Amino acid sequence: MAEDLSHLALDGAEIAVRVTPKASRDRIVAEEGQIRVYVTTVPEDGKANAAVQKLLAKALGIPKSRLTLIRGQTSRDKVFRIG
Repeated sequence: MAEDLSHLALDGAEIAVRVTPKASRDRIVAEEGQIRVYVTTVPEDGKANAAVQKLLAKALGIPKSRLTLIRGQTSRDKVFRIG
């Protein structure tokens, strides 16, 4: 069960997340103002980024095409913009 982050789904909003690849299961944990995204995908060729984008879009209740990774292409700390 993914967290419900639909209250954050505002046009132009930037969402910072901390990513943990190769986790045991896909999930999102929002605690203390920080969003942590766990994905089972390995971090190679952008596969983990795509998995994070898909999971985050689902939690936000928006199509993944509206989410753009603007910072952190190769980092665990990423920033997505809703467009």
